[in-house]
Amino acid sequence: MDAERVLDAAAALFAERGVDAVEMQDIARAAGCSRATLYRCFENRAALHGAFVQREARAVAARLTDHTSGIEDPRQRLLTGLSEALRAVRERPALAAWFSKTSAGAEAAGSSKAVQVLTAAFVRSLGSGSTEKADRQARWLVRVVASFLVSPGRDIDDERAMLEEFVLPLFFPAGQSVRR
Repeated sequence: MDAERVLDAAAALFAERGVDAVEMQDIARAAGCSRATLYRCFENRAALHGAFVQREARAVAARLTDHTSGIEDPRQRLLTGLSEALRAVRERPALAAWFSKTSAGAEAAGSSKAVQVLTAAFVRSLGSGSTEKADRQARWLVRVVASFLVSPGRDIDDERAMLEEFVLPLFFPAGQSVRR
C-alpha cells in the first residue's frame, strides 16, 4: 500500500466531511485497503495527520517559493508570501477543512515540525537576524496565518491591509534598514 494513496484518500475525505469527522476506517475504505494495512503505513491517526500536514506544508512552501523568489524587497516578499499562503490553503478544500472553527487544524499547523521549519526558513530569507529570533517569528507567523484562516477578514484586500499595518512593522520597524 502506497502512503501517498492513503494521504490522497484522506485528503478527499477531509474536504468532504471535515478533518474531525474522518476515522481511520473511513480512510482505509476510501484507499481500498484494510485497516491493518493502513496501520502498517501510519501507526495511528496522529501519525497520518502529521504526514498529511507535512506533505501539504511542503506543497504550500513550494508554491510560496515560486511566487516570492523574484521579489527583492523583503517587506514585499513577506506580504506576498503571507497572502499567497492564505490563498494556497483556501484553494485546497482538503487543507481549508483543517481551519474550520470546529477543527483542530490550527493547532496541528502550530505543532507541526515541518510547518515550523519551512516557515523559519522563509523568515530567515527575509534577513530576520538570529536563528532563535527567526524561529520565534516563524511560530508567531504560523499563528497569524491560522487566525486568518479560522476567522478571515472581509476579503483578501482587507487581510492584506491588516498584514501591512500590523505584521510588517513588527518585522521591519520604522527607521530600521532592511537587509536584502
